[in-house]
Amino acid sequence: MPLSEHEQKLLEQLEKQLNEDDPKFASSMGSVAGRSWSTRHLVIGVLAALAGIALLLVGVTLQIIVVGVLGFVVMGAGVYFATMRSSGVGRSRAEAGRKSGKPRSSFMSNLEQRWDERHRGES
Repeated sequence: MPLSEHEQKLLEQLEKQLNEDDPKFASSMGSVAGRSWSTRHLVIGVLAALAGIALLLVGVTLQIIVVGVLGFVVMGAGVYFATMRSSGVGRSRAEAGRKSGKPRSSFMSNLEQRWDERHRGES
């Protein structure tokens, strides 16, 4: 079920606030536009993974344990390299935007303030 226009605007506002308040966490979650999949990493990683599979099969066929283990390591490194994301300029823009202007309180501080206000209102 698609999001309504109002829900999409709220989601965009939340994402923007998270990027401003905690860019390191936002980038680790992969929501920063500057972090993207690299075609070069994907191609090299897939080729390395295929080479690792070939080495693994040769090692098993010839019953040479060292070659099989080496093939497994190369295959794992290829998959890791293929799934890496390259960082772009979006991250530096978010950090630069954070440094300019007055310092803002963090997202968690805002939540803590709201929590305290609710408890004061109930007592």
